[in-house]
Amino acid sequence: MIIPSLDILNNNIVRLYKGNYKKVKFYDNDLFFFAEKYRSEGANFIHLVDLDGSKNPKKRQIKFIEKFIKNVKLSIQVGGGIRSITDIENLLLCGAKRVVIGSSAITDFLEVKKWFRKYSDKLVLAIDVIYKNKNKSEIKINGWTKKSKKNILEIISLYIKNGLKHLLCTDINKDGTLKGPNFNLYKNITENFKNLSVQASGGISCLDDIKKIKLQNISDVIVGKALLENRFSLSEAISCWQKE
Repeated sequence: MIIPSLDILNNNIVRLYKGNYKKVKFYDNDLFFFAEKYRSEGANFIHLVDLDGSKNPKKRQIKFIEKFIKNVKLSIQVGGGIRSITDIENLLLCGAKRVVIGSSAITDFLEVKKWFRKYSDKLVLAIDVIYKNKNKSEIKINGWTKKSKKNILEIISLYIKNGLKHLLCTDINKDGTLKGPNFNLYKNITENFKNLSVQASGGISCLDDIKKIKLQNISDVIVGKALLENRFSLSEAISCWQKE
């Protein structure tokens, strides 16, 4: 399905350019307006990203996120600065449908694999990568401010053995650019992991991108900037997805 994304920084809706916190574009501070707008256009899910928490877990917008989850009539997939099973359980208790685990999954596999074993269908593994080809890629963590030497396919394989069902993969060089997604990245993933539910994120700019990305056997597409800038409506994107 098509999942609209709302990234928040200091309680404002924003988009970063290629993950750069110094290249931030502010849109609005009324998340509830956009949640209702997307719901009225056919959304079932919203992907909510706490950019403050992504960069510094101590600055997670916990109360604001809990209020949002409890007051919108949509399933919420939330990520940003999740560092413990307590963080996960608190979000699930207040109504989050899925919790996105990013940096911790790369830096602390022995602990995080326990979380996936316990909450398999409620967790999403997020891998943010600068991807050139299947032999050359670089995973970024901590709000894309630090590098990891881990291999993307290796990480996915390890978590599949421990209950992974949902993967969210973002090509950083495409994110916020409106220049189209990295089709080769998703082709590489889906060819190697045929039973994995893969969410594609980064670069969607037009309805034609949605048509093409579905051909890669992608389960879901995260769309952020294109919707905020009215490149197309969510209802148009959903209709396009369903026709293909």
